[in-house]
Amino acid sequence: MLTTISVTKFNNIVKDIFNNEEFLHSVNVVGEVFGISRAKNAVYFSLKDEESTLPCVCFNSAVFGDVKEGDMVVLSGGPNFYTKSGRFNYITCRIEKAGQGILYQKFVELKNKLEKERLFDIAHKKPLPKSIKRIGVVTSKEGAVLQDIKNVAWRRNPAVEIVLYPTKVQGNDAEKEIVEGIKFFSAYDKVDVVVVARGGGSMEDLSAYNTEVVARATYNCLKPIVSAVGHETDFTIIDFVSDLRAPTPSAAAELLTQDTEKERSSFIFLVKKLNREMMSLYSDRVEDFLDNMRYLTNKIEDYVFERYDVLKEICEKISYQLEKQTDFEKHRLELLSLTLQKLDPLAILRRGYAKVEQNGKSVESVLEISEKESLSVNFFDGEVEAKVLKKNFKENL
Repeated sequence: MLTTISVTKFNNIVKDIFNNEEFLHSVNVVGEVFGISRAKNAVYFSLKDEESTLPCVCFNSAVFGDVKEGDMVVLSGGPNFYTKSGRFNYITCRIEKAGQGILYQKFVELKNKLEKERLFDIAHKKPLPKSIKRIGVVTSKEGAVLQDIKNVAWRRNPAVEIVLYPTKVQGNDAEKEIVEGIKFFSAYDKVDVVVVARGGGSMEDLSAYNTEVVARATYNCLKPIVSAVGHETDFTIIDFVSDLRAPTPSAAAELLTQDTEKERSSFIFLVKKLNREMMSLYSDRVEDFLDNMRYLTNKIEDYVFERYDVLKEICEKISYQLEKQTDFEKHRLELLSLTLQKLDPLAILRRGYAKVEQNGKSVESVLEISEKESLSVNFFDGEVEAKVLKKNFKENL
């Protein structure tokens, strides 16, 4: 029956095995340095050969000295198993350089070879298009690199399109997939430029980009190609062959996109400037209009003043003629009034005359009077009824 123990007990047993094995603490280990990182006074790195890697730590940075990526070194120290996290490290007490690493030697040899074949010549490098609408990206669909490119590109220009050709970025056959991605975009008419990208890492991590097949595919690419491999301090063969090297994937996105916010600010500035020019022009035209209005007003006033005396004289003549005609008509009216007064029957009656009527008809002669009917005698202030007693005639009339 198998014995069951806790994780802590198991880790302690493993730690005791490492601590009690004297051989492991009395040998030196040789290999190539990669993956250097620093934390306060400690230096974390790995040692590798062609088949294996060994995680290491040096708690005295002075001991680590000027060792850099790719250096071949000999370590003195011993293994340590940290029980709490179950992590193994080789504790380095002394480090000595043993010459450059194999990967670095291969890198230099390939670089020299391709340089002699003029694959790095500036004359072969293609200029970037002035207008970039679509960017082809050769990288892993996993990880932060693709997202970094998208974030930067779309922040600067939301209209730009990103087309991904997913590949491995390290490990077996990574260089073959990268070459396939480059060849695909070289023949794909719908992208304007190609970016080959991955994040930082050790020389071994970046080894796919230090291969001859990737270098030649980059050189033969019909589209402008930008390398964005590793950190700013990392250099790979593809950096020398590509048409442009970007220090990071994010920097590549920035180099290939126009900052629309900057363009928007420039546009707003031009609009404001145009508005100011229009307002100035409008103000000038208003002033011209007002000047013309004042000139026209003055001309009208001058014309009116010039015609005023003539108008005044005409008005005086009209007024005189009206007054004269009025006096004439008034006098004529008075004459007519006097005539009417003389012809007024009431006026005659007031002088003692009376009007005689019989049966509603005026009586002008004694002959017209009937003795059987009464008479109506009209005075100026009233009327009386009378009977005919006797009629007398004047024979001499």
